[in-house]
Amino acid sequence: MSAERVVIVGGGLAGLRTAEELRGKGYTGAITMLGAESRPPYDRPPLTKKLMRGELDDTSLAADFSALGVTARLGEPAKELTGDAVRTGHEEYPFDNVVVATGAEPVRLPGSGSQRVLRTLDEALELRAALRPGTRLAVIGAGWIGAELATAAVARGCRVTVVEAAQAPLAGALGVTAGRTTIGWYQAAGVDLRLSQPVSSVEAGGLALPGGGWLAADEIVTAVGVRPRTGWLAGSGLALDNGVVTDAGLRASLPGVFAAGDCASFASRRYGRRLRVEHWDNALHGPSVVAANILGGTEEYDPVPYFWSEQFGRMVQYAGHHAGGDRLLWRGDPAAEKWSACWLGPAAGGDGDRLVALLTVSLPRDLVQGRRVIGSGRPVDPDRLADPEIPVRDAVAG
Repeated sequence: MSAERVVIVGGGLAGLRTAEELRGKGYTGAITMLGAESRPPYDRPPLTKKLMRGELDDTSLAADFSALGVTARLGEPAKELTGDAVRTGHEEYPFDNVVVATGAEPVRLPGSGSQRVLRTLDEALELRAALRPGTRLAVIGAGWIGAELATAAVARGCRVTVVEAAQAPLAGALGVTAGRTTIGWYQAAGVDLRLSQPVSSVEAGGLALPGGGWLAADEIVTAVGVRPRTGWLAGSGLALDNGVVTDAGLRASLPGVFAAGDCASFASRRYGRRLRVEHWDNALHGPSVVAANILGGTEEYDPVPYFWSEQFGRMVQYAGHHAGGDRLLWRGDPAAEKWSACWLGPAAGGDGDRLVALLTVSLPRDLVQGRRVIGSGRPVDPDRLADPEIPVRDAVAG
């Protein structure tokens, strides 16, 4: 292969995996990695799980830049993308191909008070040190991060209040009906969960609530979601719409530009829409397609998205993607300790139903089988799928 120059913008998992995949597929050209953080690549999922519980202190990945032949410029964020180079505040890096893997950044709320967010390893370590027995912790947002943080904080002896503007936890990810099944988990753990409760602003010593309400807190964490980190691409001519717009091969709108990980908005044939997936599994597998296509391939990225969470002693796993028109079907009793929820959409050609998404609570076998059934796209028998005694794989019609 001819000597070329690949610049990877982003020093996280997606960036590291892109470098590894390029070398694994035989690329011999120059690779430069630019990272906003000075730390080498690390895993983010444990930050609200094992690290926050004190079971580990570091989540660094095994990144051997020397062995990979990668020139790593950590602590040097990209500032501008031109037609043939990436510019930072220090230098200009010409490229033949560039991979945008800059991830996402947490949304912050208005107000002059101190609010923590939880995205980086340093932020997680600082927050963990602040979570002492008796600390009054206010978590804004009952999504995946909010739920995991509340779980860890209660275990550390904190007095936890979670405020959520929606009618149920995880409403944005699962919908209100499925999200409501988790309300009892908060109550049983001693967490004060306040639903349909927006926040006006974050102020010193607490949260200002609509109508003059007030919630006192020693520590405040805002966990209301993230936005793709694409501000540095303004003026580049690159198509942006909730991330870097790519085709099914993760190619962006400008020649030689690709995107991977949290910031990539890719065209999914499976779901007939554009997806942007913010989870570890996406950052792990998308770079394989990017590397293959940089080397002249024609591969497409069309995964069954996957995510897992630990909440109040339960393993919660989700695979697939569902929208408002998909039908919710319970597999088991959601009041029990173990159950699943399935979302059904029309099968190809309108021939019956197909499984498009699956949520499992402490049922890993359902998740593994369900993810494969989703990937197959084959019609399923709803009655058999609703029977928890029948394996998910045996609910495939015919």
